[in-house]
Amino acid sequence: MKRAPVEILLWSVALPGFGQLLNQKYIKGVILIVLEFIINNRANLNQIIIHSFQGDIEAAVIQTDYQWLMFYPCVYMFGIWDGFRDAGGETRKFAYLPFVLGAFFGTVGIIYSNRLKIGPILLGPVWLPMLFAFIGIGIGLGLKRMLHEN
Repeated sequence: MKRAPVEILLWSVALPGFGQLLNQKYIKGVILIVLEFIINNRANLNQIIIHSFQGDIEAAVIQTDYQWLMFYPCVYMFGIWDGFRDAGGETRKFAYLPFVLGAFFGTVGIIYSNRLKIGPILLGPVWLPMLFAFIGIGIGLGLKRMLHEN
């Protein structure tokens, strides 16, 4: 059964690899799910998310294994882009830019998440990378639009 690209995109946001499974790309889907679980476990991501949602950013920073967490944005954004593309999502030239720049900016957000403050607020290893990833996605959408106009 052919699924809508947006449905695949949203399942991929929920967990990298789900979109691939729905697209019947089973090997790629299982690899992405296994990678997600390994990175999640090694980076302590679930504990980091809990601390961050509870407002205990310092505890989240202490729990974070940054060497592992830095892999997450690339695996996550690749899984979303790949599932969306395979489902027939936007295939025009430069369609990848929002995903690539989201992954890059998200990774930069991780790098600075233990010290970069917005005003007096330390956003930490969940909120700062998410903010940076959204900025990267926005820049990627703008670049894609600009490049398509030329």
